[in-house]
Amino acid sequence: MLKLLVPVILLMKFSSNWKTSQLGLGILSGFVGLSCFHNMSSYALGFNLGLDYISYVMIYLSVWIVFLIIIASERVKSLNSFYSLFISVNLALLLSLLVTFSSLNYLVFYISFEVSLIPTLMLILGWGYQPERIQAGVYMLFYTLTLSLPLLGSLLYMYYYSGSLMILLSNCLLGQDYLSSIWYFSSVLAFLVKLPMYMFHLWLPKAHVEAPVAGSMILAGVLLKLGGYGLIRVLGMFQKMSLNFSWVWVSVSLIGGILVSLLCLRQVDMKSLIAYSSVVHMSMVLSGLMVFSWWGLMGAVVVMVGHGLCSSGLFCLANMVYERVGSRSLLISKGLLSFMPSMGLWWFLLSVGNMAAPPTLNLFGEISLIVSLVSWSKVTILGLILLSFFSAAYTLYLYSLSQHGNIFYGLYACSSGKVREYLVLFLHWFPLNILMLSLSLVNGVLYLQMK
Repeated sequence: MLKLLVPVILLMKFSSNWKTSQLGLGILSGFVGLSCFHNMSSYALGFNLGLDYISYVMIYLSVWIVFLIIIASERVKSLNSFYSLFISVNLALLLSLLVTFSSLNYLVFYISFEVSLIPTLMLILGWGYQPERIQAGVYMLFYTLTLSLPLLGSLLYMYYYSGSLMILLSNCLLGQDYLSSIWYFSSVLAFLVKLPMYMFHLWLPKAHVEAPVAGSMILAGVLLKLGGYGLIRVLGMFQKMSLNFSWVWVSVSLIGGILVSLLCLRQVDMKSLIAYSSVVHMSMVLSGLMVFSWWGLMGAVVVMVGHGLCSSGLFCLANMVYERVGSRSLLISKGLLSFMPSMGLWWFLLSVGNMAAPPTLNLFGEISLIVSLVSWSKVTILGLILLSFFSAAYTLYLYSLSQHGNIFYGLYACSSGKVREYLVLFLHWFPLNILMLSLSLVNGVLYLQMK
């Protein structure tokens, strides 16, 4: 694992050189992509760190998104807005994510999980837009920390109870008593806030709207996946207890997803709409994880990767509109097909990905989740029908309202994109669609992981 961590630490030395940092992250992401030559469940073990297949996928996604962030945030460099500190904060965030996804010890996982909050908060407070970013940062901090304290108590109690905090040694520990229920909820709720589950999601739209493009991309691309990854690691200890409560999580997720979808249809802020759509996608991920099936796990992992790429690309597009028009309001940013004709195709391609149309990863992931939920209970069919319909509805609402209509009278011009912007959008779209070709490999890999 040091071969991944040491380059990130060394890149901090070159944070004052924008191009070197870009190139270094590009080389690192290529290196991570080439390092998956193994046929064992766990590898690169040492220093309480190691990788399995799910960790590898999440680390690859993290490095790739941070690489795209540095390309997309060229405005920070052009305005000379403390860009050396900006790169250092992003690299510190990447380092904490690498340790989180590769830790073999629950305590190391918890510490790095919480440390990732600090660089994210610095991004929102330091490079955000409106004065409300302070309130958004405080919301995010307190939502996460409030329910993280019970998780720490749960881990310490687990160490007292079983004598080990190693993830690979954990097994089903709980019975069915009252104390076990408290232990279970204190362990799970911290990850549900990070995911975020409906009712714990109020910090997310605020954080997204006030964050710079880098903050939005890393939040949507990777940080929401910390909750899903944490659930995958923790739920193995609570199988019997979780099966008793799975109906609660699935019903809250599906009903909450439908309500948030209806909320999306009333949004006028582009970033707010994309942020609420993240809650809808993650509600399906939570449902898939909680029914304890192989299809559910596979669909959850694939949707997390697909959503990370697609949502990050949409935030990138919304930022490009904001830089030119000066507003993210859908009431002002109409007729973008006339104002930015070359971006119309990218809006269409990423919107198609957001509504899980072929040939994107989201399609395969959502089919797997639907299969797992319907095989768990036929009653979920109604919720899934409404969820799929409204997902398409709010995505079409975003696309049609932004691209069509009368152009704002103050925008008598035509603005094409830059090569850098096309590159960022292509590097979001290409893996989102091309990875569909290797999903038979993902199938086999996750099956081996379950066994």
